Amino acid sequence: MVVFRVTNPRYLNVPNVITLGRVILVPIVFWLLVSGETQLAFFVFLLAGVSDAVDGFIAKRFGLATELGAYLDPLADKLLLVSVFVALGVMGALPSWLVIAVVSRDILIVIGVMLSWVLDHPMRIQPLAVSKANTAAQILLAATVLADEGFRLGLGDVRFLLVWITGALTVASLAAYLRAWLRHMSG
Repeated sequence: MVVFRVTNPRYLNVPNVITLGRVILVPIVFWLLVSGETQLAFFVFLLAGVSDAVDGFIAKRFGLATELGAYLDPLADKLLLVSVFVALGVMGALPSWLVIAVVSRDILIVIGVMLSWVLDHPMRIQPLAVSKANTAAQILLAATVLADEGFRLGLGDVRFLLVWITGALTVASLAAYLRAWLRHMSG
């Protein structure tokens, strides 16, 4: 059994508590989606997005950035996006191939980092420009689909375009991380 002990109260600062709140929103958004409550899921997704901006602002503005926050913030974002993509895929609101690509990319990146640690050649992942563009596309696609599903806005053409842009960026991002990982492991 793994026991986590907070030995430094700085870890329990306002930005990290906000981020933990975003993690708690993940199963709520997922449940709302699979329950057919897409309008409410859209608003909770927006709340999560606002909380991401707020915790980042507070951490930078007041010098409250922590190592825990550096790991927890992107993890919260990934958990939210992956759960929304899976739920939208289950609902048939996103194509299965895209959901599989998005989830597989994240799993492969985690496996690569874990392998580098197991092989005693640890690698620290730095966000790449294509990865940031990929995340932005995923957020935009998720928000668009949630809004369209919840409010019947008739955004079929926009959704179609965003699906293909997100798919292309997902593949490009995975290729960039794979190239960086291979370079790191061979050097």
